[in-house]
This record gives sequence, structure tokens and C-alpha cells, in this order.
Amino acid sequence: MSKPKLLDLFCGGGGAAKGYQRAGFYVVGVDIKPQPHYCGDEFYLADALTYPLDGFDAYHASPPCQRYSTVTPKSHRANHPDLLPVVTKMMRDSGKLYCIENVAGAKRYLNAPIMLCGSMFGLPTFRHRFFELPILVLAPPPCRHNFLPLLVTTAGVNSCKARPLQAGIKRKSVKYAPEAYGIDWMNFQELREAIPPAYTEYIGKWLIKVIEKPESLEA
Repeated sequence: MSKPKLLDLFCGGGGAAKGYQRAGFYVVGVDIKPQPHYCGDEFYLADALTYPLDGFDAYHASPPCQRYSTVTPKSHRANHPDLLPVVTKMMRDSGKLYCIENVAGAKRYLNAPIMLCGSMFGLPTFRHRFFELPILVLAPPPCRHNFLPLLVTTAGVNSCKARPLQAGIKRKSVKYAPEAYGIDWMNFQELREAIPPAYTEYIGKWLIKVIEKPESLEA
């Protein structure tokens, strides 16, 4: 039996792709920028907003988050594209299974998103991300912030709250990416926008359950 196919839009270096592969998908990535380290099964240099959606069992979309991120200074946010309104409409109108991922500042665009945290999967990072799906998904156990996370490229609000100013704190470093995110194939720029594969492996397993039993799809 062939694997179900997933279209990975705005794929970046493939943090999401790796998780979907582990869940059992054949993953095709699309990005408007070259992604030499992309780890999916296929990659196409193209505009994610106009790429054909035919021939796939499910879609994942991670549009650029800078417009909505608290890390981006408020005075600079308008300089970044506001793609979520277009992407959410495109995914919802597709009639297929999909997942839309973004940062906390984008929650207002997402319909009843679930939040995933690295600590839910035993990772020494927080990196909260929000996911809209057209199906009911049970979230893992609550996240735990009772430890100092490993910082890789940025320090989000949740990470900063957990890292009081004290001696001996580890500075952020890309060398922590394999342990913190489960990613060992990306450079600094790719890691800045990557999500741990554990997130999409968890979501992907739910999507495959629905693909195998379409009657379980909840509108």
C-alpha cells in the first residue's frame, strides 16, 4: 500500500516535513526560496499560494510568522507579508485535510487552534506553536515550564519567563538544536522558523487515522 501524500507549503528546511514522514506520509515541499537542506521526499521551488493542490491527501501550511511574532518589533511588523487570511481561506475551501501552523500572535486568524509545546514531547524547549485542523485532535499532556529550556536561535516570551537572570545560564546556540528540537540538518536561518518534528509527527498520526477512516472527519 502506497503512503498518503502530503503537500508541505512554505516548507522551509523541513521541520514539519520530518514529522509527517515519521507519521507515515510521503511529503512534497514547496517554497519560494531554495531550500538545499529540505528533508522531505520532493521539493519544488514555487509560490505556495499558487501551487496546484491536486493529487494530495492532506496539506500543511506554515506561512511566514514575522508579521505576527512578538519577537518582531511592532514598528517593523507591517514590513512583513500578511498571508494568513489568504492561506486560511485556501485551506478551508480545499475540502481536504489540512494543518495551518503559526505563532501565538496569529491565533486570531486560526479557528480553534491547538497549542503544542516541546515539553509535551519530552524536549528541553518550549517553542509554543498553534495549529488549526478540520478534525478533533486531543492535545498531549499539558506543557511543563519547571525547567530552563535550551535556547537555539531566539528566546520567546515563555522561554524568557523561565530563565531568570542568574549565573550559569546557557546562552542560545545552534548546537542545541538536535537536543532541543530534534533537528540536526539545518543552519541558523532555517532553524529560526523551524518547528520540532515531534509536533507534526503527533498531528500526522491523527490525519492518517482520518485518511484510513474518512467517516471520522469532523467538519
